[in-house]
Amino acid sequence: MILLRHELGEVLREIRQDQGRTLRDVASTSAVSLGYLSELERGTKEASSELLAAVCAGLGLNLSEVLELVRDRVERVETFSTPVSLPVSATVDPDQVSASAA
Repeated sequence: MILLRHELGEVLREIRQDQGRTLRDVASTSAVSLGYLSELERGTKEASSELLAAVCAGLGLNLSEVLELVRDRVERVETFSTPVSLPVSATVDPDQVSASAA
């Protein structure tokens, strides 16, 4: 099962690390507590839209940019999770198998 909070947390962490920034720095510029931002990145907390917008602003990104990255991750996970249909051979009548073996 895909948990949106996990995918969002991974995206937020990747963006922050790509920018070479610390949790403390982003928390400060976002006006979000360090502990809460850490929980968001770990996927243990759900972010309200207001809080997520503040974190995005602190990262210097639009909310839509972050949500697009999350959408891409979810799509990738869904692709890997989709069952693959395998060709199924026709059902064999067990009476025919035993008759041809004799």
